[in-house]
Amino acid sequence: MPIKFENVGVAVRDLEATIAFFTDLGLTVLGRDTVSGDWADTAVGLDGNHANIAMLQTPDGSGRLELFEYIHPNAIETEPTQPNEIGMHRVAFSVDDIDEALEIAAAHGCYPLRGVATYEDIYKLSYIRGPSGIIVMLAQELKKS
Repeated sequence: MPIKFENVGVAVRDLEATIAFFTDLGLTVLGRDTVSGDWADTAVGLDGNHANIAMLQTPDGSGRLELFEYIHPNAIETEPTQPNEIGMHRVAFSVDDIDEALEIAAAHGCYPLRGVATYEDIYKLSYIRGPSGIIVMLAQELKKS
């Protein structure tokens, strides 16, 4: 059976702030909608499912990120995930300039969990705490293949 990756979905506290963060990093908004109804209840598995959504895409078109802000049922606040927790871990992006990307993130109040590391002179990378506690990995390739 053929399979194709479509997107990563993330529930967020503030859709507008999260869109601003990711579009400032270079993603574009493909579309926005409000979803509800029997089909949404069935697909998601929540009665009365009602959410504002936005689909974002990377500039090269290879990756999509779907953001949800729940209207009903109410969103459930949780502790921000840690890098070693089981389950959804992070969203990762390649960037041309990690320092510039970190400046953009900081303008949104989002900072590295610890700092910037260099992996075998191949990548500079950092995990940052993004909007709604999302862990976002930024990686700058140092040696072009």
